[in-house]
Amino acid sequence: MIFDPILDLFRGKAVTIPPLDGAFRPNLVLDEAPAQLEIAAPDNLCTAGGRVLFSSGADLHQLNATGSTVLASFDAIISAVALAPDGLPAIALDNGRLLVGENEITLPDGVRCLTALCFGQDNMLYLCNGSSAHKAGDWVMDLMNGNALGSVWQIDLTRGQSKVLTSGLAFPQGIMLATDGQALLVTESWQHRLLRVPLDGAAPTRLLEKLPGYPARISPAADGGAWLSLFAPRNRLVEFVLQEPAYLADMMQSVPRPYWIAPSLSSGTSFLEPLQCGGIKTMGIHKPWSPSRSYGLVARLDSSFRPVTSYHSRANGHRHGVTSVVEIGNSLLVGSKGGDVILDVDHSAGEASQ
Repeated sequence: MIFDPILDLFRGKAVTIPPLDGAFRPNLVLDEAPAQLEIAAPDNLCTAGGRVLFSSGADLHQLNATGSTVLASFDAIISAVALAPDGLPAIALDNGRLLVGENEITLPDGVRCLTALCFGQDNMLYLCNGSSAHKAGDWVMDLMNGNALGSVWQIDLTRGQSKVLTSGLAFPQGIMLATDGQALLVTESWQHRLLRVPLDGAAPTRLLEKLPGYPARISPAADGGAWLSLFAPRNRLVEFVLQEPAYLADMMQSVPRPYWIAPSLSSGTSFLEPLQCGGIKTMGIHKPWSPSRSYGLVARLDSSFRPVTSYHSRANGHRHGVTSVVEIGNSLLVGSKGGDVILDVDHSAGEASQ
């Protein structure tokens, strides 16, 4: 708010995060959901024409009733996937390459951190360039450096032309075409918000702010709303450290990256990980409300893009690091990248129980 910088002169800069309340009230939906497929680091769920594709490392898979089929393998980790209505795939790699069908697309200088893709009308492809300083897999470096070097681009696949729609974003990581076809919905991870980016080049507007986590991919819901994945929770300790540049620099130089005080797709696997006092197990019990570097969270947004319900894997759960989600009928396929599983959530039953 406009008064915050003025008030900070008198009260100091408080470290506050939005509570998990209201539409974000915690539950056990993700922890109790059946597993559709157990596979390493599933990501980039997308669907078109009855097909469901996803990535696992450098492999592109098609999901089916009995498991998955590897469609292609690449020389780098897949960072983004999209399917056109006619089934044409677009695949971005962590080394900065973009493939559409059998063709490699030439990208503008500085566009090498492809975090999300979506197809539009008239053979247009839209993409998020998370940062001009780091590749997609180095997202934690971009956060720790406090960057806002991301951008959203339009690629005309027919003419081979590209143009930037907006820039100066803090790691855009999700993109989808608005129902009116006149704008894009873009998640801005480090600012914890959802933007509407007009296709005519006008300034973006803020649709949703002060989210309790870092938003990742966004996908359409059947009734005109959207499903939003949040890949990690906001944490008071992390946000305090982000305000201390000298400590940050020392930590990044002297501590191995997996043990930084930073968000994570999963946690609890090593005694070297940083802990807050409330997260320490007591009598062998890890409390579900304890502060955590990782969490599982999916939010349901209505047609006005207001949160109406959410599904959780809490601090003591293991289905964390949700980076993508896609709706198919009454099923919601949830990719838990940190939990190595694709979940099948009956979202009609889930909403009724909220």
